[in-house]
Amino acid sequence: MPVSAGFRIFILEQLEQTARDVRARSMFGGVGIYAGEHFFALIAADTLYFKVDDDTRPAYVALGMEPFRPYGERGETMQYYQVPADLLEDPDALRPWVAGAVAAARRAKSKPRRR
Repeated sequence: MPVSAGFRIFILEQLEQTARDVRARSMFGGVGIYAGEHFFALIAADTLYFKVDDDTRPAYVALGMEPFRPYGERGETMQYYQVPADLLEDPDALRPWVAGAVAAARRAKSKPRRR
């Protein structure tokens, strides 16, 4: 799941126009992206994925976006969905998607974890 330096820079520049305190952290060959303390996005194989939950997932599914599958096509999915490519060069269009992903990350963090 390598991420090219150019794609990482491009995505961070776009996200910095839409949210405060955006930072990236390398992880397992990909990149985790935070807004403040909220882990709301990731980049894997030069694809941007946003955090989803029951409130935000339908918009991604309606556009035919795919979930993040860290273990390949047959593997388990995670609560992150591919971001529509046409949003990536339009900060105004991207802003509500970022807000939804940050909100989903905030809601997930506030839920108690099962043990």
